[in-house]
Amino acid sequence: MIRHFFIPIVEGHGEQKALPLLIRRIFMEISPQILPEINSPIRVKSGSFLNDPHYFKKYVNYAADKASHAGGQVLIFLDCEDDCPATLGPKLLAKAKTVRSDVPTTVVLAHREYETWFLAAAGSLRGCAGLPADLSPPADPERIRGAKEWLGRHMDHSYDPIMHQAAFTARFDLTQAKIIPSFARFVSKVLS
Repeated sequence: MIRHFFIPIVEGHGEQKALPLLIRRIFMEISPQILPEINSPIRVKSGSFLNDPHYFKKYVNYAADKASHAGGQVLIFLDCEDDCPATLGPKLLAKAKTVRSDVPTTVVLAHREYETWFLAAAGSLRGCAGLPADLSPPADPERIRGAKEWLGRHMDHSYDPIMHQAAFTARFDLTQAKIIPSFARFVSKVLS
């Protein structure tokens, strides 16, 4: 069995549980001969991570130190909100490489929000956590600003990333979600 070690940097409490689960699912479903080992994700404040050079350097160094000891890679995963992932991603990667070029680093951004991926695969989440049995995905999930709110409007209670993100991650259909370019890129980069 081949092992692949990740040190993730994430911005949300929900992603701390959900991202390792998602990485494991991807490998189990697409590349089962590889066993991913995922360090407990390092949570950062997105605004500070993106805008404060000292804060960015501190957390990239911290993750890179862990990765270098384990022979793994740093995986920076953030929601890009209204930024263009094709612009922000390479910019963050170049910035991270100036901090630690000795450790492999991957940057993957969810277009809008992590939850946008759930919208693309909404049919596979029917009945989960109070979602209706006839739930259908919206026409263009990436155009929706407020995927968390969209989910909450369709649930019988509010959507809470800490409560629901891991449960939805365990269930959403990865193939359906691949219609979202940022999710397809995420899968490709995690597997590479």
